[in-house]
Amino acid sequence: MSIISRRDLLARAGNGMGLIALAGLLDSLGLNAGEPSDPLAVKPGHFPCKAKSVIWVFMNGGPSHIDTWDYKPELAKQDGKDLAGFDKDTGFFTDQVGPLMKSPFAFSQHGQSGSWVSEIFPALSQHVDKMAFLHSCWTDSNNHAPALLKINSGMARMGFPSMGAWLTYGLGSAARDLPAFVVMTDTKGRGVPKGYSANWNAGFLPGIYQGTALKPQGAPIGDLERDPSLSQGAQRSQLDLLARLNHRTSGADDEMEARIASFELAYRMQTAAPEALDLSREPEAVTKLYGLDNPACAHYGRQCLLARRLVARGVRCVQIYSGGMDNEKSWDGHADLAGNHRGFAAETDTPIAGLLTDLAQRGMLDSTLVIWGGEFGRLPVSQRTKESKTSGRDHNPHAFTTWLAGGGVKAGTHHGATDELGHKAVQDKVSVHDLHATILHLMGLDHEKLTYRFNGRDYRLTDVEGQVVKAVIA
Repeated sequence: MSIISRRDLLARAGNGMGLIALAGLLDSLGLNAGEPSDPLAVKPGHFPCKAKSVIWVFMNGGPSHIDTWDYKPELAKQDGKDLAGFDKDTGFFTDQVGPLMKSPFAFSQHGQSGSWVSEIFPALSQHVDKMAFLHSCWTDSNNHAPALLKINSGMARMGFPSMGAWLTYGLGSAARDLPAFVVMTDTKGRGVPKGYSANWNAGFLPGIYQGTALKPQGAPIGDLERDPSLSQGAQRSQLDLLARLNHRTSGADDEMEARIASFELAYRMQTAAPEALDLSREPEAVTKLYGLDNPACAHYGRQCLLARRLVARGVRCVQIYSGGMDNEKSWDGHADLAGNHRGFAAETDTPIAGLLTDLAQRGMLDSTLVIWGGEFGRLPVSQRTKESKTSGRDHNPHAFTTWLAGGGVKAGTHHGATDELGHKAVQDKVSVHDLHATILHLMGLDHEKLTYRFNGRDYRLTDVEGQVVKAVIA
């Protein structure tokens, strides 16, 4: 064993630290040889596009298309009649099927596009010329949990990466000091969507790509402040030691690399996140735009405003759930559709309209893709229990409406159609895989090329299906 002098030791250590610093600098400039060490480093898409970020306002529970965006005058004409040839197994509560039920809401046309909109969206109706409507969406499950997994991950079972995870895997994130994929759930004590965190999980992708769920109550991110007894230098030393020990024991394991990257991100967030989450920095005119002065919608308005602040700082994907776990605590209007939808629309209408206005005024709408939708639609027939004095609608996997705005969509357009009663999608049908393929395309990604090898197979968000809906792309 050779013995080196103190001077040689210091010289070697100094050179090593210099090389580490140089490697970090080259990484940040994209000049390092081989793959960048940061799994969330910004990556080029497959082709140029306008959209850089996604904000998905998710109406959890299955909003009724025929009571929101898909006007059906024939349904009013046939109100009270039986739906000929209706299969009661289409819904979920097969013993509570009633006759056809007209919408309890009035519809009117808006914008240069002449789009029909339910009266429950007075603010969003002023933005229809920014939207591209997909009226012919359909899915293959009439149960919330698998339908939620399907719309989020492309598969109706657990274990597969969510769309937000695929986006951050394919494109990285410009928000070096914030999570790449952020999820916000209901803040009124109504719980999280069925399927829980599986809806924003990374599945078999490295864990660094999973969504970061902000807490609905209290501090949005736990343990964000450094322990007062620990200096910044001491904390940095602890992380460096932990990373060296992890590398020594695990080698190049993807999961361990993701865990190390998560520790580093958490360290950087201690400085960046408090500023990003601080809505008090916003002027009063902006907070009013989102409805923060209205107790009925202030909770969702805060989340929409926070989403804008996050994407402005480079966050790749933000998902905001309206509604929670149980019936009538979400858009799942089984017993009282009129009261249910009017209530949840009142919570979300002004905030989402404010988001669209704010993004447009800041010149961010072209670079931000906004998505509105749920996991399925509702049936045109009524649902009535013996105990209920009001009627609702059961689940309908055969038809629902999704709209897109900003991010390179063809604004003011309508694609596809349901039948005259809104029971089934019949024209230019859009599957969940088609919807995902279209979203990825708007983000500059070819859904057939965005793959990840797992257990000897190349997987993708759209599985082996999916067609881009070119009619809604500008």
